[in-house]
Amino acid sequence: MKIFRIIIISIIILLVINTGKTYGQMVKVKNLPKYDLARYHFGFILAANQMFFTVKTKPGFSEITFDQTQSPDIFADSSKLYQVNSDPTLGFTIGIVSDLRLGKYLNLRFIPSLAFGERYMNYSIMRYKDGEPTLVDIQKNVTSTYVDLPLHIKYKSKRINNMRAYVLGGIKYNIDLAANKKKKDDTDETYLKLKKNDFLFEIGVGFDFYTTFFKFGTELKMSYGIVDLLQRENNIYTDCIESLNSKIFQLSFTFE
Repeated sequence: MKIFRIIIISIIILLVINTGKTYGQMVKVKNLPKYDLARYHFGFILAANQMFFTVKTKPGFSEITFDQTQSPDIFADSSKLYQVNSDPTLGFTIGIVSDLRLGKYLNLRFIPSLAFGERYMNYSIMRYKDGEPTLVDIQKNVTSTYVDLPLHIKYKSKRINNMRAYVLGGIKYNIDLAANKKKKDDTDETYLKLKKNDFLFEIGVGFDFYTTFFKFGTELKMSYGIVDLLQRENNIYTDCIESLNSKIFQLSFTFE
């Protein structure tokens, strides 16, 4: 996957920078030379995100038969699920950066944010109407508006002129403001409902650049949810899934 290649390349660059080889030792005028000595500082973050679902189906799910009441929007006497997967879309995140200096190369970061995104669940279903089987593809969209509350430990490399590399890791608590939002229409369409709260592990890499007036950062981060988000509602879209976990990639730009 292309994004994993980017992450691997970023880690290799970080390791190379940390060796402090002579190519990076050219003396230049340092911007904000006392910036990292401050006990704490603040800023803001703008980011693009891509939200995924990790879908794990139940063993033998394709043999489970659902009646008409369990699949009201398929218009069939009975139906079976053959395949299910998830597609992401691009979203965006905005937030506030608060950073506490723990040591020369270590910082504690709390970045409350608001994240917007949408994911699609794709179902291949065999429906049976008057004894005739027909394979149909159905897509369900899941819109999320997250209040993100991440807490990270940031480990920085030695500053080389006006740049530092870093790695970070931590946990994040999410509150989905759009979870269980009622749909106002008169159709029989079945909607997927998610749990409101989620916990995620996070890991990332990035680079800080010291400009004349502020510090600019770029960061690539991965988040893996540990909570099964799906609410089962005795229908073909939920009862064949054993677990549905969140996975998020985020490219961030920080201004501190």
